[in-house]
Amino acid sequence: MTAKPQKNKAYVFPDLRVFACFRWIILLLFSLPAAHAEFRFPMPEFSGGYEHPPVHVPAPSNAMAGWDVAVLIGCLSLASFLVLKRRRRREIFWLTLFSVIYFGFWRKGCVCSVGSIQNILAGIFDSSYGVPFTVLVFFAAPLVFALFFGRVFCSSVCPLGAVQELVAIRPVKVPPAVEKVLSVFPFIYLGLTVVSVALGSGFIICRYDPFVGFFRMGAGFNMLVFGGILLLVGIFVARPYCRFLCPYGVLLNGCSRLSRRHAVITPSDCIRCDLCADSCPYNAIREPEPPEPAKDRMQGTRRLGRLLLLLPLLIGIGVGIGSLLKEPLSRMHPTVRLAERMAGEELGRFEHPTIDSETFRASDRPADDLYAEALQIKQGYGAGGRWLGGFVGLVIAFKLIAVSVYRSRTGYEPDRGTCFSCGRCFKYCPVGLPEKGDDV
Repeated sequence: MTAKPQKNKAYVFPDLRVFACFRWIILLLFSLPAAHAEFRFPMPEFSGGYEHPPVHVPAPSNAMAGWDVAVLIGCLSLASFLVLKRRRRREIFWLTLFSVIYFGFWRKGCVCSVGSIQNILAGIFDSSYGVPFTVLVFFAAPLVFALFFGRVFCSSVCPLGAVQELVAIRPVKVPPAVEKVLSVFPFIYLGLTVVSVALGSGFIICRYDPFVGFFRMGAGFNMLVFGGILLLVGIFVARPYCRFLCPYGVLLNGCSRLSRRHAVITPSDCIRCDLCADSCPYNAIREPEPPEPAKDRMQGTRRLGRLLLLLPLLIGIGVGIGSLLKEPLSRMHPTVRLAERMAGEELGRFEHPTIDSETFRASDRPADDLYAEALQIKQGYGAGGRWLGGFVGLVIAFKLIAVSVYRSRTGYEPDRGTCFSCGRCFKYCPVGLPEKGDDV
């Protein structure tokens, strides 16, 4: 049984580089891109007398859905066993490869636990939307396992994380200050997802999934390029999507911090050799820290109190910036995009109409009705932008507080929230080295 060192808590002022980097997060909220897609196909003919043949839509296979649930639970259970008991990186690697093949290429990335967030939100905001049982399990099961065993889902079960783990051949460490700043973006993505689903803009996680194009052997050119860039970057910066974009990782992070059991680096007392921290490409291993003197602890406590007083100010700044995002955020909605396209065509800004604008003109609906509906939708995004800005301000405030809290440690320990339980550090610990030939 692993001995758990006693921890004394104290407070110190965080690295000023972290504060300097966080300052630029606010500015990035101004640069949200608006998606504009044009279709170059001719308008369909609705008055030619052609009658469409009846379309047979097969019923969904409950057997396949049940099989997917069984495989998910089985893989999560096996991952927990391999991480907590077997502690063999090679065996975790083979499960990672299986997840890429089965959940990725065979099931084509769907059902996806990451995308299931949107289905759950749709069920919350729309009472008429029914969340399928399979989707509910794929959303809840990894979180439940994270509460008990840490992020074993990320270790080798999630196909998005697994494909990135396979390409992480020459990973280098990201500077801790940069990593803390980039770790805000998953929260921004999660907030955008909530706003998008709540206001009817669609499922943006599925729309911008960087790897589903590879799993399904087909996607838009832009998304294939985006996914390819992430995989190329992932050779040197391990799991860039998991660490700096994945909104589901926000939930897993929180659940894993409360986990009853978690992966440990060494099965016995740490000898502070630093090999495990050097082997972890995720900056997820915390170094030993001696207890702080009482004088420094009191100074840190006062600084922490000042940060807590700044919390409402940061939230207020976020709300103010978010209120400026009404226009770019509203362009996520198809009705707003169509209204702006129609207005642009009427003003001569575009040479060729799109299939959407031509189809609307062929209908009996007046353009004024479209413009009025788009204006009403934009008002909703004004409130959504303020909510998003306040949420991001709150996240930044808590992260600043987190880096201000000093916790003494007697040995090297994994960070329960950011550790992916990948097992890379197991084979480097001289205290718990496997026998020759047992691992890679």
